[in-house]
Amino acid sequence: MEITCTRCHQTVQAENCYCAVCGLPQLMYAVDGPPGQATAESWNEATRDASSVDWKPALRTALMMAIPAGILSSEATPTGRLGLIWMAAAAAWVVVLYMRSQRPAWITTGAGARIGLVTGLLGGWLAFGVSGGALLIHRFVFHQSGLIDAEWKASVEANQQMVAQMGIGDAAQMQAQKALMLSPWGQASFVTFGMIFNAAFLLLFAVVGGALGARMLAHSRRPEV
Repeated sequence: MEITCTRCHQTVQAENCYCAVCGLPQLMYAVDGPPGQATAESWNEATRDASSVDWKPALRTALMMAIPAGILSSEATPTGRLGLIWMAAAAAWVVVLYMRSQRPAWITTGAGARIGLVTGLLGGWLAFGVSGGALLIHRFVFHQSGLIDAEWKASVEANQQMVAQMGIGDAAQMQAQKALMLSPWGQASFVTFGMIFNAAFLLLFAVVGGALGARMLAHSRRPEV
């Protein structure tokens, strides 16, 4: 006889007491007495909806992992180029640590994605803050504004040459764009937008990492009855 979940109506394996899709505990009956009488099996421990998240331990774990991941993902460190990998791995590890304290010892993909979202928000904004703070320190404390501006100018000119080779836009438009990007306001705007764009990608990869972590561990961490 095929067993289906009463919430999402997905097929549930006979040996499982929880729906693998939505995490709803499935009530099972054992017929040990006379015909017509069925006694409900009971769990020996309190159960939890695997699609829900206990945010107190989840936030504590997410903060613990988001701090190093955010610092490693910032543009102020040599490891910033691997920021997407750091953030996805951090979110997956948050899910692993969180699952160890839960009963059942697994969560749904959606719950893992939400934990990854929180980890990405914390880590992404930390990476943004560290990158911006390091830029300000180098410019105003270490007086490296000349070097920073020279590197920015070289980057803009290289981009302009690439666009010219591709034949996109006319000369007047390219000169106006170059003047805008080399202006103090334009440089600050483009750099800030770049850091925000990087934080958004870190957030996206954290969500994916959390979802994948929950998905992979769900197969190896079946609920105990």
